[in-house]
Amino acid sequence: MVELTLPKNSRVRVGRTWPNANGATNCRKFSIYRWNPDDGENPRVDTYFVDMDNCGPMVLDALIKIKNEIDPTLTFRRSCREGICGSCAMNIDGINTLACIYGMDEIKGDVKIYPLPHTPVVKDLIPDLTQFYAQHASIMPWLETKTNRPAKEWKQSIEDREKLDGLYECVMCACCSTSCPSYWWNSDRYLGPAALLHANRWIKDSRDEATGERLDDLEDPFKLYRCHTIMNCTKTCPKGLNPAKAIAEIKKMMVDRVV
Repeated sequence: MVELTLPKNSRVRVGRTWPNANGATNCRKFSIYRWNPDDGENPRVDTYFVDMDNCGPMVLDALIKIKNEIDPTLTFRRSCREGICGSCAMNIDGINTLACIYGMDEIKGDVKIYPLPHTPVVKDLIPDLTQFYAQHASIMPWLETKTNRPAKEWKQSIEDREKLDGLYECVMCACCSTSCPSYWWNSDRYLGPAALLHANRWIKDSRDEATGERLDDLEDPFKLYRCHTIMNCTKTCPKGLNPAKAIAEIKKMMVDRVV
């Protein structure tokens, strides 16, 4: 059996336990990962108790309540609160998801919150997604056309538009890519589920005229073929999308154009 030892400066220590709210009878325990790059200390897990009788139903509601009423130093990203922006992606109860649409009633027992796995941490629950966004940009997420621009707009039939369903809804939260073991070990070369799902979206777009170039760019042992159909990406997607299927479709296109 392989035994791994973490470097001393990465070992998570027990942090501070904040007291119960005065008079609260319906409290929920939260264990939250904390790390501040400025204090030179190891990461820690702080414990908070939230009065659920005065808190919204989502995990993000509890995080906001902790920051507003208990510990203003707690740091995390959030914006829309409706599962649209993808900002509040984090690992909750062992699952990569969006805190704004993950209900407290979906979690049994204490609530454990960590940043997205296998990403550099900026601070507390904020992951560094610089590489993730660069990989998305590399697949040219825009229309590439060669013909003259039409007078009004690039038109698309209803049938062609329907081919994009299940692809365009991705909010770039990175939940899928950071749940993928292939991406963990090869994130410098494998594009990951999110970028490849978006690549499929533009390959399928009937208005795009660079299908061949897009497939040529993905014809690489690592960019596309590091996917081993583990399906973690599909299982964890908070929008119910299927990145694994999108990647399989690209692989099929690669075969079809050769045959």
